[in-house]
Amino acid sequence: MDLSAALGLALPLGVGLAAVGSGLAIGIMGRGAMEAMGRQPEAIGKIQVAMIIGLGMAEALTIYAFVNVFVLQKFLAH
Repeated sequence: MDLSAALGLALPLGVGLAAVGSGLAIGIMGRGAMEAMGRQPEAIGKIQVAMIIGLGMAEALTIYAFVNVFVLQKFLAH
């Protein structure tokens, strides 16, 4: 198997795994934040800020994996 065939298989699988991991992380963080807000309604503002920052970080990992697909495709084209 040459490099282009290996990357042709690995790149979509990598993005799919990154998306699944990001989705799981977002779901777990959302569930935890909702439970925390239900227990302590007076801390909703602080919990929301922390949740939004965490959600952004989890989503960024999938975006980085997606960008890497395009970078590596350009690498293979040359």
